[in-house]
Amino acid sequence: MKKHIFPRLVMRILQARLGPGRLHHCMRLIGAAERGMQLMAHRALGRKASGKMISQHGSFISDLAKCRVELEKTRLLVLEAVDQLDRYGNKKARGIIAMAKVAAPQMGLMVLDMAIQVHGAAGVSSDTVLSHLWATARTLRIAVHTKFTWVP
Repeated sequence: MKKHIFPRLVMRILQARLGPGRLHHCMRLIGAAERGMQLMAHRALGRKASGKMISQHGSFISDLAKCRVELEKTRLLVLEAVDQLDRYGNKKARGIIAMAKVAAPQMGLMVLDMAIQVHGAAGVSSDTVLSHLWATARTLRIAVHTKFTWVP
């Protein structure tokens, strides 16, 4: 075997194993964002700003709806990626897997950032799980190099 062929073979084997792992992280981010949505809604029902409950502000309702839309879009994208991985294999599903690995961290950070905003200072403290979830989502975004990801 020639010297330059071995690294290519190793990379092919590694790439074949990465798809399911990437989708696992996407599913974790969806779960974290869902938890953030729950905490955000609960906090908005129990906290006043400008004389009325946060949940009664039109801007909050709009932001909450945007978060839900992004979360559901990402959930469906990951579901499609998993389905294609199961039906066609990693090689043919790599395009949609790449899309999912870009979309999930962006969505997770957006939703968790909104949840932290609704919580105010408590959102970045250890009083809630939000700061930990945000740090985890941010770390995953760095780990998958979403800014420099090649999408075929």
